Amino acid sequence: MKKLSKPLSDLKSHYDFIVIGSGYGGSIAASRMSRLGKSVCLFEKGKEFLPGQFPDTLAEATKEMTLNVGKEHKEKNGLYEFTIGEGIAVLKGCGLGGTSLINANVSIKPDPRVMDQPEWPSAIRENLPSFYEGLDKAWEMLKPNPYPENKNGYPVLNKTQGMRKSAERMAEEFRLLDINVSFENKNDNHVGISQPKCTNCGDCVTGCNVGAKNTTAMNYLPDAFNHGAEIFTEINVRHLEKTENGWRVFFNPMSTGREVFDAPEMFIEAENVILGAGSLGSTEILLRSAKKGLSISDFIGKRFTGNGDVLGFGYNNDVPINGIGLGKKATDQIANVGPCITSVIDMRDRPKMEDGMTLEEGSVPGPIRGLMAGMLVTTSRLFGKNTDRGWGDFFKEKIREITSLIRGPFYGAVNHTQIYLVMTHDDGNGEMALEKDNLRIKWKGVGKQEIFKKVSGELYSATEALGGSQIPNPTWNKMMDYDLVTVHPLGGCNMGDDATKGVVDHKGQVFSGKSGTALHKGLYVMDGAVIPRPVGTNPLLTISALAERSCKIIAEELETKVNYSWKLIPEKDSFPNLKPGVQFTESMKGYFSLEETDDYEKGFDKGKAANSPFEFTLTIKSEDVDSFVEVATHEAGMFGTMLAPALSKFPLTAVNGTFNLFIEHSQDPDRKKMIYNTLLLSQEGNKYYFMGFKEVFNDKGFDVWKDTTTLFITLHEGDSSSGKVIGKGKLIIEPTDFAKQLTTMKALNTTNKMEELKAIGTFGKFFAGNVFETYFKKLGK
Repeated sequence: MKKLSKPLSDLKSHYDFIVIGSGYGGSIAASRMSRLGKSVCLFEKGKEFLPGQFPDTLAEATKEMTLNVGKEHKEKNGLYEFTIGEGIAVLKGCGLGGTSLINANVSIKPDPRVMDQPEWPSAIRENLPSFYEGLDKAWEMLKPNPYPENKNGYPVLNKTQGMRKSAERMAEEFRLLDINVSFENKNDNHVGISQPKCTNCGDCVTGCNVGAKNTTAMNYLPDAFNHGAEIFTEINVRHLEKTENGWRVFFNPMSTGREVFDAPEMFIEAENVILGAGSLGSTEILLRSAKKGLSISDFIGKRFTGNGDVLGFGYNNDVPINGIGLGKKATDQIANVGPCITSVIDMRDRPKMEDGMTLEEGSVPGPIRGLMAGMLVTTSRLFGKNTDRGWGDFFKEKIREITSLIRGPFYGAVNHTQIYLVMTHDDGNGEMALEKDNLRIKWKGVGKQEIFKKVSGELYSATEALGGSQIPNPTWNKMMDYDLVTVHPLGGCNMGDDATKGVVDHKGQVFSGKSGTALHKGLYVMDGAVIPRPVGTNPLLTISALAERSCKIIAEELETKVNYSWKLIPEKDSFPNLKPGVQFTESMKGYFSLEETDDYEKGFDKGKAANSPFEFTLTIKSEDVDSFVEVATHEAGMFGTMLAPALSKFPLTAVNGTFNLFIEHSQDPDRKKMIYNTLLLSQEGNKYYFMGFKEVFNDKGFDVWKDTTTLFITLHEGDSSSGKVIGKGKLIIEPTDFAKQLTTMKALNTTNKMEELKAIGTFGKFFAGNVFETYFKKLGK
């Protein structure tokens, strides 16, 4: 599989739609809007992971963990993002594909009673067929199917058999779940992506290295790509601003080194913006936008729910479970662990809907299996409840426990442990707010709600059937004030009939005030944030159905229709290849004058006298260092920001930039240039074209530092170099900024340290070689 994302230097200044986030809501929006023939840009905060690039060891997984505790923190961009709140913590995925990359991909329809609750807008309750039509469209794309027991070489799994036994003891309904996993080899799936079949490795929730899991990166996102959507990763969207003709989206490119220069935010514009950054992400962006003046409902941040999530363990059962993922031990042979979740004990058919719940089994992914023995032994002593007694059973349990501690998690007590995930109905009264510009979740005491005691009782019954010890979530105890952990955060931008009841209407369009039904034209939320109450089971299908429904309505309001056919798939070679590249960020400062259009030095002097400074922070990025070195133009992409008070009182955004290193002069082989060209956007709506060059030439004196750190600049009116020249000047690199620049140099698209060093070395050798050739070669003759 080849990558879908593009380098940021390809970013345009304006799109019909900007989609923020790439989970179920964002990826559906990008797919469907691009199928309308609209220009679509998708921003994803996380990185792009291809199969084989997900962590498969604890050390690799640890590097991908981000911990947000609501205080000021250095920005990290890991795949596994933990947000610690008051009363509840959230785990979500951060990568191209959102949480679909690390969830169990369970597609389960909500209890019909859930969709008929008064929290939903009347337009949905009174037209439920429109919701189920959206559900059918999502089902068609995500391709859920049950685990194929005793078919095509797939064995009956011990953990599934354990669930059958528990369900029988509990007198509850058992069934295999529909999961978004491919159990057949597909040279080309329905959107042109090659997918191998599942190998049962059990590592679904640290990222599927096989490629068998039907994440949005396997369907909706390549479908969006196929239809022209432009996808950009490692983009942290900060806030939105309304403009005369649409929306301005402010963002920070991540992992570029811009932060060491304290560079300002970049921006681009669109007629429409669709927020699909998840319950936490979309809420945070709108909260920050409201702080900066955007008028929205006071409901923003309210009605947060953890979907009644409860994690638990049936520890040291009398029967083996094989619920431990293989990690590096995985092969292409079908193993006996299975996908993360395969079955459910469905207890939603209760007279009172809020008492219902779904109980599913799970597997521990291989990268973290080494933590399990110590954690389970400790928590079983502190909080565990043994469901059976007797000296014989006691000694068997102790032997299994010692076996796990000595031989590892594939043996003994840990291998006899069933992992449970329960979803039910909390009261949905959590809140999110900004504190010191960081998102905080506040829901103290949520774990003390009566429903969670009922969940604990059901977990005990399920464990009792297998003869193990019931262990609750390690944070759900008196010592930890019964805090919860959720992997299904919902709400924060909930739907409602008007702004006194919600943040968005039935199709996700944002209300434009504190009351009434007036809407912000072209601003939507399309993810779990809009769901106004717990779903009581895995919510991905509900989120997807609502997003599909919203997209259809938006298309109708644009007087068009979504084309759902599969005929418009381009050749696979249109996906860009992944090759080692390099990147660095440079900052230069100086002066320029709008009163000088001929001479750079005069422009500098006039600008300095008139206090007209000019400063930029630009990231230079080559996606293929070998081509960068070998092709005569030595061209890389470029993007960033510039400060020029004479042009705008706000930072200017640089897009569509190019950088050329050591271009030979056609008339003088001893003279070379570094060339900087880029389009500049101002918040006032003006466009300028920036051209700069460094002249590398060995004239009298030792001037290598001066030549490589002095940039002569020209500003043009409009969006190209053919526009009228409006100013000239000169910039230099200060020694302190050069030291910072060196820290930003990094290799791209590499898989190991050796490739990293080689990519950096290739660039360094080319740079040093040209410097030597220009300034020192003649000295040796």
